[in-house]
Amino acid sequence: MRQAINLTPAWAALADHYQRTKDRHLRELLTEPARLSVLSMELPGIYADLSKHRITAETVTFLVELAREAGLRERIDATFSGAPVNTTEGRAACHVALRAPADAVIEVDGHNVVPDVHAVLNAMESFARSVRDGEWRGFSGETIKAVVNIGIGGSDLGPAMATEALRSYADDQVTHRFVSNVDGAAMQWALRDLDPASTLFVVASKTFTTQETLTNAKSARQWLLEGARQAGCDLVDDEVVAKHFVAVSTNAAEVTAFGIDVANMFGFWDWVGGRYSVDSAIGLSLMLAIGPDHFREFLEGFRLIDEHVASAPFSRNLPVLMGLIGVWYINFFGATTHVVLPYADELRRFPAYLQQLEMESNGKSVTTDGKALGWSSAPVVWGEPGTNGQHAFYQLLHQGTPLVPADFIGVVNPNHRLMHHHRLLLANLFAQTEALAIGRSSEEVASSGVTPELVPHKTFAGNRPTTTLLLNRLDPRTLGSLISIYEHKVLTQATIWQINPFDQWGVELGKALAGTIATELEANEQSEPHDVSTTALLAAYWERRDEAEARLQ
Repeated sequence: MRQAINLTPAWAALADHYQRTKDRHLRELLTEPARLSVLSMELPGIYADLSKHRITAETVTFLVELAREAGLRERIDATFSGAPVNTTEGRAACHVALRAPADAVIEVDGHNVVPDVHAVLNAMESFARSVRDGEWRGFSGETIKAVVNIGIGGSDLGPAMATEALRSYADDQVTHRFVSNVDGAAMQWALRDLDPASTLFVVASKTFTTQETLTNAKSARQWLLEGARQAGCDLVDDEVVAKHFVAVSTNAAEVTAFGIDVANMFGFWDWVGGRYSVDSAIGLSLMLAIGPDHFREFLEGFRLIDEHVASAPFSRNLPVLMGLIGVWYINFFGATTHVVLPYADELRRFPAYLQQLEMESNGKSVTTDGKALGWSSAPVVWGEPGTNGQHAFYQLLHQGTPLVPADFIGVVNPNHRLMHHHRLLLANLFAQTEALAIGRSSEEVASSGVTPELVPHKTFAGNRPTTTLLLNRLDPRTLGSLISIYEHKVLTQATIWQINPFDQWGVELGKALAGTIATELEANEQSEPHDVSTTALLAAYWERRDEAEARLQ
């Protein structure tokens, strides 16, 4: 284990630099000569503007030195090489292999995994083409007109977000839906207007034992079989299921027990973390929506950023700089939250996707060797698409007391023809970043004729930092690049904070307790001791359950 990061010379230099520069205003910083040349860059399909941050070229130098002292280059190299960087689980976190070219060599435990990746990718393509071309048919001979993905966490957020983002590239003759929540209302609503004879289910669960996913899958199976019986289908149950269910899993035994033909099981590996898996077989629903060729372009977008991260110096390395700038605000300015604001309706699920990617990865309080952190780690990530957020929480961003660094994401060339809408949308994006940076002084407010008693209320302090990412267009390749940027940002911050971003033990305790309590709810009696509050909640449920059920009868 390296020296604690807050005891390194680079951390001390940054702390001193913070004291010297913390009060400098972006009004002044944005007048620096050559600022844009240092704090903006062009990647394939993406223009990044980091100039509206409370940093200077000297800040970047200190942050890059911090990354060097933290061993970031070594951590990147280890991750790319298939080394067991997931230390608490003793395995690799080799998601970069999922988008590696077929002739690449990436070894995990001495085995080149790239051919395995491409074998699964080829199987996915063959299946997706058979569905999209109408060769795959349901129990009555109908072609597939609806695809329902059943998963949760990384088995839902990635493909659901990407399918929404790339809806302009999807086959609009097929309905695509995603069910993750175990709330029965979610499943009922997803199936409300679908025909069992033309519906395909993709059940995504590595172990095929995930409680929520299997509960939803069993309900979908029941719905399908009831529909088949009502249609007079004379196939046996497993034959019906085999025509309407495929699995993304590694557990052949459980998949077979469910009734799914293992020939229609698409696998992945224990070195693929759920929140890093949208470019694996977990993306099968996305491939069904946009087609194999566009899915290949999606993978290419990831690979472009992987190559950038592997080769660019940290001072010109976009994901690394975004991660380091986040460290600057979290660990020196005391920021505790980060907002992501996509000015593209298709990216409305992107903040939710990043919540898992960032908070499940870096929401840790111990170092890789189990010691309590002496510094803050991941912020709370949140956001909404513009311009909706402007009429909700931008008041806090502009005039509230917290410092909330923000990422603005815009698209230059939209996937629609309503250009007057789009120009107004981009005008709002550019105006918001300018207003957050520059603000409006009390003198400026007063000189505009505002009465003295209202001047404080109409003053904007400014100096609120933002990143702007301008995408040339929102297409499969650029979306893949955008996701990859944030994946590598997470690794950068995890390395600085000396934590493991590839495990998620924090989700386990609640899941274990839920299993016990679910059994108690079914049995109508408490079998295990609980705290006084939970015991009272169980009693309150039992007291009211009969009344509620009577109303539903």
